[in-house]
Amino acid sequence: MSERLTQSLRQRYLRLAAINIMATVSVPLAGLVDTAILGHLEDIRFLAGVALGSIVFDYVYWTFGFLRMGTTGTTAQAMGGGNMKAVYLTLYRGLFLALSIGTALVVLQVPIRIGGFAVLSGAEGVEAAGVAYFNARVWGAPATLCSFVLIGWFLGREESGRVLLITVAANVSNILLDYVFVLGLGLAAFGAGLATMISQYLAVAIGLFLFWKSRESRPWVWGEILDRHGLTSLMRLNRDILFRTLGLITALSLFTNFSSVLGTTVLAANAILLRVQYLASYFIDGAAFATESLAGTFRGRGDPKGLLKLLRLSLVVGFACALGFAVLVVIAPGFLYPLLTSHQEVVEVATRFGYWLIPVLLFGSAAYIYDGFFLGLTEGRVLRNSMLFSTIVIFGSVAWVAVVRGDNHILWLSMTLWMASRAVTLSWASRSLLREAQRTWEPR
Repeated sequence: MSERLTQSLRQRYLRLAAINIMATVSVPLAGLVDTAILGHLEDIRFLAGVALGSIVFDYVYWTFGFLRMGTTGTTAQAMGGGNMKAVYLTLYRGLFLALSIGTALVVLQVPIRIGGFAVLSGAEGVEAAGVAYFNARVWGAPATLCSFVLIGWFLGREESGRVLLITVAANVSNILLDYVFVLGLGLAAFGAGLATMISQYLAVAIGLFLFWKSRESRPWVWGEILDRHGLTSLMRLNRDILFRTLGLITALSLFTNFSSVLGTTVLAANAILLRVQYLASYFIDGAAFATESLAGTFRGRGDPKGLLKLLRLSLVVGFACALGFAVLVVIAPGFLYPLLTSHQEVVEVATRFGYWLIPVLLFGSAAYIYDGFFLGLTEGRVLRNSMLFSTIVIFGSVAWVAVVRGDNHILWLSMTLWMASRAVTLSWASRSLLREAQRTWEPR
């Protein structure tokens, strides 16, 4: 019987992971097209400017990443426990919060832009390109945050096919619009931001249509949505995820900003390497999203044995994804990097430092899987503590040495140690959690 259950879990997990990978990989592929189009323009400052301007959106959007992460775990646990009212209230409250925050970001775009670029480092032309990118993309804030909630909700319900449709349609449109606005109309960085903004509204429109077509969808009940206890619980749950996300984007943003201190060529080369890393991470995230959905379901059912089997399977799949990209970095750097830029000096720098991607990807695979595991269980405090320690103590100290010494190798070492620290601390926490679950969880 247990063997059949294991086989059933494996098939269920791999099905979800495969669909999630197809959905998530369209996001970095669109980013790679952005990089390739901008990287082949005559002036390299547009590529560097968009890399710099993206830092602002990393902070703005990833700060509110709990809208996706908290929604998935909460929805999955409600589904596992058979509480359909809670399933729909999770969506409605999330959309209300996302729309409110997104509208505020549009209203406050001028101080956000001024404050954001005031703390970034870049040459005058690079910063101008970054500002142009920001001015176009910022108008998509409400759509972006609402799509976070819709995607998180569909993931929590294990409806990955709908997530696939949303993301692929949005990112294909982004690629097409990139071509039109950047190459066709010559809008450069502004055109890249405009293409992204329009594709974000398409994503949320498709998500809302899929929800509306659902036969079991339930009407809004404002009294329940705005219930103080419900909203307070939602914010308390998301508080720790927020701090975890701030730690994440701080490390990635500092990495990019420190790269700019080392020179425009290093910034452009590191931006290309990060694009490759992001592509790999989105493959792994497809597995992590499946882990997130099923971990929440097992928690809702009170099944610690199933949770342990899930974690072991997820770590294997995540490592396999990372290993595949590590092999690609070793055997095909001369093919990979020229696809993203025609500037030979940037290709040479990317090739010189590209081997750092191997340990980053392998340690990162475990970190991403554990992220999904704890997000599905809505254990935000564990994620917060791991991320803050890894970012402040590990990454911050080593990255600062890299800037002082002007050494890009040390900067990539800081990224490697950051990933390793996250993987080790979360692994330790998972063992304690699983032991506690065996003693206290009750089947439902």
